[in-house]
Amino acid sequence: MTSIWVTLAVLLSGVCVVVGGVLWMRLHAFLALTLGALVVAALTPAGAIERFNVRRLSVNVLDFDPTAETLILKGKPSAGLGPGTVLEIADLTAADGHPALLGQVVIEEILPKTTEDKEDRVLAIRQGEWSMAGLDPGFDGLAVIDPIDFGRAVSTSKQTIGERVAEGFGRTCAGIGILIALAAIIGKCLLDSGAADRIVRTALKWFGEPGAPAAFMLSGFLLGIPVFFDTVFYLMMPLGKALRVRTGRNYLVYVLTIVCGGTMAHSLVPPTPGPLFVADELGVSLATMIVGGGIVGLACGTFGYVYATIAGKIWDLPLRDTGEVSLEELSAAAEVDERELPPLWLSLAPILLPVLLIMANAVTETLGHSPHWLQTLGNKNIALGIAAAVGLLTLVWQKRQSRRELAKGVGVALESGGVIILITAAGGAFGGVLRETGVAELIRDLPRSSPAMICVLAFFITTAIRTAQGSATVAMITAVGVLSGLAKGGELGFHPVYLALAIGCGSKPIAWMNDSGFWVITKMSGMTEGEGLKYITPMTASMGLVGLLMVVIGVTLFPMTP
Repeated sequence: MTSIWVTLAVLLSGVCVVVGGVLWMRLHAFLALTLGALVVAALTPAGAIERFNVRRLSVNVLDFDPTAETLILKGKPSAGLGPGTVLEIADLTAADGHPALLGQVVIEEILPKTTEDKEDRVLAIRQGEWSMAGLDPGFDGLAVIDPIDFGRAVSTSKQTIGERVAEGFGRTCAGIGILIALAAIIGKCLLDSGAADRIVRTALKWFGEPGAPAAFMLSGFLLGIPVFFDTVFYLMMPLGKALRVRTGRNYLVYVLTIVCGGTMAHSLVPPTPGPLFVADELGVSLATMIVGGGIVGLACGTFGYVYATIAGKIWDLPLRDTGEVSLEELSAAAEVDERELPPLWLSLAPILLPVLLIMANAVTETLGHSPHWLQTLGNKNIALGIAAAVGLLTLVWQKRQSRRELAKGVGVALESGGVIILITAAGGAFGGVLRETGVAELIRDLPRSSPAMICVLAFFITTAIRTAQGSATVAMITAVGVLSGLAKGGELGFHPVYLALAIGCGSKPIAWMNDSGFWVITKMSGMTEGEGLKYITPMTASMGLVGLLMVVIGVTLFPMTP
């Protein structure tokens, strides 16, 4: 019980430092998040860090027989789990808070795979004089881990505070740094070349000005399926700005409708990593997850569209300078003769090309084979790099810019993108040290209840983890690790796709300062932090609750028992 209160105290301290730093002390977001990360890293006990990393590096236990003193583990020789491999049994509930080694097991054989098996399995037996008889059959509080990995997990607690924060910062930069920089260049090229204006004028011809918000919502949802939400927002935000200049309509509606479509696809529809991982862990087929996620996601996106329309009648968000483009430049672009704009196909190329490449690679990988050339071109960084090159060539061809002018424009885009990279990476560092506190361990031993209640519990578990550490994808991965046991053995009483959808919807609340997407939205749109909490946070939380309501109704009326 003491460790629970310690974890809660550390989490609360980090939250107060970040929120207080931004809203009260008026610190730059990068400084507030970095300071929050340092505070959490300093307050987290060494034992909690060790337990987190032991769990992260441990081998999954599929079955446990204490009488026969055997374990069935998830694994195969190619993953280093062949006959003769020795693994440690670690107790994660020791009184001193540090993981303690109880004994060893040795892998005896690779179990033959039957048509019913969904995972590769190995059989491990006790090694030495110790006994498994007293261990919990549910294996709660224990971990099976390679001795080398155990040493690595323990050594992490000996890292300095600065090393742990820097590691989370660098890991986030590695994942999103190039992506954000290239997307910033693409956005700048779309605006400077007139491509964004061409797309907007064409959309207005097709849908009319009143239909623009709906077009943003649907486009964001479709783009959010194969592409991370941050990238979708980066690619579409220039269109929203240009449309605001041309129509004079409420800018807030455009921002919110871009958000509501992309953010739901990000958490509900594979091949986006979060829902893809959750579906795999719960044994949900890809087709079922895509259909279920599409239905729930579009319904939530439609609610978001209605919410944005109402919000636009209540509040007004001014169009502000955000660094990558000035209001004067946008106004001048609105007066350009249509004959001076690039053709539609060329204007769309920087947006559609990376989406098609990434989607093609994801689909072929899902089907079991993706050629090497497609894996290369379908890598998100390479795909965005190609799109940036197309955008730059379009700008040079359309505007006949000199190399000096081109370099200046790219520099402005990178300056804006660089600030967002720093903020996002600091948020990654903050989320990383929060995870080390053991937030996922606070939620254990879920009661077996009605299908609706299990889905509600799954939603709030994911929400708690998302709120604590920021990343929707990490929240889903962490939550399904806690909840996947509920889907084992066919004891749920309903199709596990509902559990997967509840987890996806639970990753929407609460978007705030430790969420990289929150900072991308606010900085790219020109919102202040307070405006982001006022406009974005309630909308995404409401969409998540609407999704939960749909899941509860579905699992109650159509449980689809396997």
